[in-house]
Amino acid sequence: MSKDHLGLFDTPPDRREIWFSLAMVGLLFAAFFVILPTRNVRLAQVDAFVPTIDAIMFVGELIIATLLYAQASIFRSRALSILATGYLFAALLLIPHALTFPGAFAPNGLLGAGVNTTAMIYTSRRAAFPIAVILYVWLKQADLAAKFEIGRPAPWIRSGLLAAFALAAVVTMLAVAEPAFLPPMFLNHSDLIVANAIAYQSAVSVLFFVATIMLFRKRNSVLDLWLLVSFAGWLIQALLILTLQGRFTVGWYGLFGVMLFSHLVVLLALIAESNRLYARLAVSTAARNREREARLMSMDAVAAAISHEVGQPLSAIVVNAMSGLSWLDRTRPNRAKAISSLRDTIEAAGRTFEVIKSVRAMFVKGPGAATEFRLNDLVRQTTVLLDRDLAGRKIGLRLALDEALPPITANRVQIQRVLINLLTNALESMEATRGRPRPRQIAIRSLSPDDKNVLLEISDSGDGIAPEMMSHIFEAFFTTKSAGTGLGLSLCRTIVEEHGGRLWASSDEEYGATFHLQLPSIPAPAK
Repeated sequence: MSKDHLGLFDTPPDRREIWFSLAMVGLLFAAFFVILPTRNVRLAQVDAFVPTIDAIMFVGELIIATLLYAQASIFRSRALSILATGYLFAALLLIPHALTFPGAFAPNGLLGAGVNTTAMIYTSRRAAFPIAVILYVWLKQADLAAKFEIGRPAPWIRSGLLAAFALAAVVTMLAVAEPAFLPPMFLNHSDLIVANAIAYQSAVSVLFFVATIMLFRKRNSVLDLWLLVSFAGWLIQALLILTLQGRFTVGWYGLFGVMLFSHLVVLLALIAESNRLYARLAVSTAARNREREARLMSMDAVAAAISHEVGQPLSAIVVNAMSGLSWLDRTRPNRAKAISSLRDTIEAAGRTFEVIKSVRAMFVKGPGAATEFRLNDLVRQTTVLLDRDLAGRKIGLRLALDEALPPITANRVQIQRVLINLLTNALESMEATRGRPRPRQIAIRSLSPDDKNVLLEISDSGDGIAPEMMSHIFEAFFTTKSAGTGLGLSLCRTIVEEHGGRLWASSDEEYGATFHLQLPSIPAPAK
């Protein structure tokens, strides 16, 4: 199976998603401008705040990583695998971040944490995200051009999982050790060293700037759009960090709120897009199953027809051959009788070939055996067949047939099948109108729009066809009936087009629908 569709890679956002994403960015910046004037106002220290936020984000980022790894596994995408690894790495760092945060589980934090441990872990999380996006954009074009076989296991997913756990462990150990070559960010558990904090955030901001430019230039999918929205949240976090003077302020609490919001936006977008892709896959699978079932039923019907039709002449061949052999195997052979039996055998073989040809003709495109007849006569004959159904359902029939209609050349049986299908649909469409104060009637009108065609219009007073369904009613397996197969109108249009005609539908202004059947007529003889 070729890699023609990459799911989250090449599903472009629609206009509604673009406007919604812009609204989310607007809300983020509105929150920033609300927080900014009071960013350094001290608030009460809530020890449970950081573990709670970290737990929520941990679950959300694990779900994001799982969804991305699932897509990467199906489509063998290195880019999605790298992005999933970045989210998994960031999620794993939330565990030591919560454990080492001062006051959360211990006054100075667990794991032997120092004053700067939590800040170093948090800065590593912030740096990991733009690095993962840069690698994602860089590898995405290569994945789109590569010819992988969808469905086979991708070896780099396992490597990504191991790398995420290993890097998270290394970062945690370094942060706990607080190496001397890294400048400190905090004087104590509350007060920042502003100059060092600005230096750290400036380095991370450069990575974000590069990642944003690359992502914006190569954006072509829903995933890219919502990653840009998440970047807007990270930008606001950077601006808040550069203006903060310590923890437990309005800006500090708002920082975590913005961070949580930007991650949940990506999570919800991925879930919605995954559901959309799975729904499209389910619809495609159902259509394929219906087609397979229809083919199996057709094969059963053909097999039964061949068994019945071919069995009789083959039996005659066997009987005549045995009879001829019996006349020749006597003590005094009867040549005349044997010759007669052999001639009957040849005749039965000829009938067998004719049966095989007729079965083969069922699969050959084209109108088949054509005869000359008048369409009005066929309409009258067909309505007689449905007279009992019309009377039983108390539906009136009105004929307005142009008697000057020229004859046509077509396969009479196939055109009658089309008429029966259209009239049956009209009868069924009026079942829902039973008891309503409106006339229940089918009208059939024939006319000659020009010298080359005849036109038949079949109208009903049912509920009509919804505008959004009008362009799909002639598609195979599309049906509005609970028990329909969706093949009737598709086969009708195929038959009509094979005769050089047209079949289309329209909705009446008040109620009901009209089907228009146009067929080429026999030209009138020149005078």
